[in-house]
Amino acid sequence: MKILITGNMGYVGPVVVRALRARFPDATLIGFDAGFFAHCLTTPGPMPERQLTAQHFGDVRELPAALLEGVDAVVHLAAISNDPMGKRFEAVTDEINRGASLRLAKLAEAAGVGRFVFASSCSVYGFAEGAPRREEDTLNPLTAYARSKIETEQGLRRLENGPMLITSLRFATACGFSDRLRLDLVLNDFAAGAIASRSISILSDGTPWRPLIDVADMARAIEWAILRDADRGGRVLSVNAGSAEWNYQVRDLAAAVAEACPGTSVAINPDALPDKRSYRIDFSRFRELAPEHQPRVTLADSVARLIGGLRAIGFDDPDFRKSQRIRLHVLAKLGAEGLVDEHLRWKPS
Repeated sequence: MKILITGNMGYVGPVVVRALRARFPDATLIGFDAGFFAHCLTTPGPMPERQLTAQHFGDVRELPAALLEGVDAVVHLAAISNDPMGKRFEAVTDEINRGASLRLAKLAEAAGVGRFVFASSCSVYGFAEGAPRREEDTLNPLTAYARSKIETEQGLRRLENGPMLITSLRFATACGFSDRLRLDLVLNDFAAGAIASRSISILSDGTPWRPLIDVADMARAIEWAILRDADRGGRVLSVNAGSAEWNYQVRDLAAAVAEACPGTSVAINPDALPDKRSYRIDFSRFRELAPEHQPRVTLADSVARLIGGLRAIGFDDPDFRKSQRIRLHVLAKLGAEGLVDEHLRWKPS
């Protein structure tokens, strides 16, 4: 088997690559990444890319068609990956998250690729009061990032008459330890605050709902999408990927981290404006389609791995929200140093 993984040098990619190498030890695993976050390592061990057969660098908007020759499956992770970056780089978010994704899917189909796995997001539901949201419910994307994800799904669905099997995994909010940890995610942020300053600062009133999924379980879902047959969801499928047990209110996440780090205080902002990104998700379709690939990591497990991983690298930065552990700050620094332009393209050196 030959698998191409785009965006493999981000937060989720190293965990996915490790899982795919364990599941398919003889596979040819090819990475493709712009390299913006290659230096953002949070591991004392060797580079996670050692698990790959080959690593290619480049702009996903210009991924060479030749890289798809003989590829059996594409795992498409490359994206402008959260709301703050999407707001700062709105036009680029559309170019990369939607335009480049659909270009890649068409190239993959033309090359005879059998499987295309797209990392989508539950953020497409936006603010959603009431019952947990199912795949057929009304979508309410509130940000450039969320809009780019659903517009990509819509574009992929227009390829449904072709032979390529397409799976859009609407992931819950990612969390958990990685070789390139992001601290601009809610549970990861709380763990960093507990380790660095014995304090957790909740920017909302703590009531918004967040569905979460550990990066290890994201990798399990991707493995399923690579292996699934068309009779498990159809030729083109969009499915919520996560677990009902991982629908938490933000204050409950903070409490779980504080319990794992005795002596940690939790501060809630009762005067915060309502957080419009509050929603719960129904994951029953994923449970029905992928019974052998359901999430296994518990909230306590994920918190323990975060705390253990941060301690292993000697993390102690109480000002981490202004650090290079925040992806937007990395891009801003690359721009300030004249290394990338306003379109997020590397400048010639």
